[in-house]
Amino acid sequence: MSTTELAWFKSSYSGSQGDSCIEVAAAEQAICVRDSKDLTRPHFAIGREGWTSFVRYAAHG
Repeated sequence: MSTTELAWFKSSYSGSQGDSCIEVAAAEQAICVRDSKDLTRPHFAIGREGWTSFVRYAAHG
């Protein structure tokens, strides 16, 4: 799946200025993450279990 086929979105907590944000997209086997300020840079993917652990940690941090 190419990055243009993914449904990218920002957190609802992102400000309206569009600065300092990441975008995420769910792929079949992973969660893809990219810098919303520089879409020319490559995205990276993290497994679903790793993403779940990260979100749990961030929610309690």
